Amino acid sequence: MEFYGREEETRKISRVLRKSGFQTLLIYGRRRVGKSELIRHCLQKESGYVLNYECKQTAEMNNVEGLSMLISEQFHFPELKYNSIESLLKDLFVRAQKERIILVLDEYPYLKTAVKGMDSILQSLIDQYKDSSSLKLILCGSYVETMKSLLMRENPLYGRIDLIIDLKPMDYYESALFYHDYSNEDKVRLYSVFGGIPYYSSRIDSSLSVRENIQELISSPGARLENEIPMYLKGEISKMTNTNEVFEALARGYHRYNDILSQSHVSSGPTLVDTLEKLIRMELVEKQSPINDPDNRKKSGYYICDQLSLFYFRYIFRYLSQRNIMDEDTFFDRYIEEDFNSQYVPRAFENICRQYLIRLNRKGKINPVFDRIGKYCYDGPVNRKNGEFDIVTEDPVGFIFYEAKFRRTPLSLSKIREEIEQVKSTGLNCYRYGFISSSGFDCEPDEHMIFIKLDDLFQ
Repeated sequence: MEFYGREEETRKISRVLRKSGFQTLLIYGRRRVGKSELIRHCLQKESGYVLNYECKQTAEMNNVEGLSMLISEQFHFPELKYNSIESLLKDLFVRAQKERIILVLDEYPYLKTAVKGMDSILQSLIDQYKDSSSLKLILCGSYVETMKSLLMRENPLYGRIDLIIDLKPMDYYESALFYHDYSNEDKVRLYSVFGGIPYYSSRIDSSLSVRENIQELISSPGARLENEIPMYLKGEISKMTNTNEVFEALARGYHRYNDILSQSHVSSGPTLVDTLEKLIRMELVEKQSPINDPDNRKKSGYYICDQLSLFYFRYIFRYLSQRNIMDEDTFFDRYIEEDFNSQYVPRAFENICRQYLIRLNRKGKINPVFDRIGKYCYDGPVNRKNGEFDIVTEDPVGFIFYEAKFRRTPLSLSKIREEIEQVKSTGLNCYRYGFISSSGFDCEPDEHMIFIKLDDLFQ
């Protein structure tokens, strides 16, 4: 399978692996985000002995035997016998004094659980051999909290990590590389469902339509990814009832804390806080605060940031009973089609547009470079109604307002002027107004306007 994206991460890993002397790399991120594939991709370019071991959720000696077998195969040795993981690793540190060796301990938390004091064992070996051994040690894992704990001051490995990569889901641009044969409109639709997780994107069949892929992979009984979200949650969370309640409330459009509490039927405020914090740490939910009032808790909101989770709880979990007694086309027509096209995808398009602006900003293609991007909350002085704008940037000059439209018809000048007047009526003073339209425009921008077409997002 062809490897897509991750150019910056690949560059960083390759640079550290080619340094002289001992190096430790820590790579972590949520399940299915592509950590192991990234490591394999980087290792293809490396010389020397490569030991890529996936730790098992078993006892210490089972892991010792598995890693011993891998060492024997790579070095063409007869079967080796070690009495502990410490003696095995010590042997590798010593061998790496004369030979180039890269050791990957994938799913390191399993080994950490199986071996008492595993972090201390590594710390002792690193301190003993860091000046004489050229071993390259890569620790990788999906249990994000466990992996982050290795960076804490009280952990024995603190200060001994040379490169840290918190691997995030891909953005819309890199994700679309997996399904490059589709139109840009369909790339938006596919990303709105499968998001930035490479494992999900790689399962998309280019011979099928967007609808057919959704049915094949998630919305039909027995679909390949049907149990992906519930199984992932069960593996990380013990109290699934609260989690399901919170997810369903978020998927229905309730984002403020008090609204989530009243709509989710979670037993108490502290329980809701604990659930939200857990989902944020799992990178399934994010908290967004307005850029003009970041400390205002009442105006902050919680949003599902994993697209497949959002789709699952909006359409599948909510209508499981109906789905199980319907033909897959009837179910799609009745419970997904209209809302998906009129509400779901346009909202996902707003997220894509934010990502696009951030991509340009990082490359220095926005002048002046903006310092903040996000929602802007306002208290309407005319109609006395509170509201928010979804995409506003702030730079040294001031604010720029952006409106994202995923629609079938070009955006007209009259509609643009109407949007600008609405912004002005709230008291938000912008020095420019940006419009991103999936169907283009039937007019030309003046000096205070920015027009962005859908094709611009994928160039």
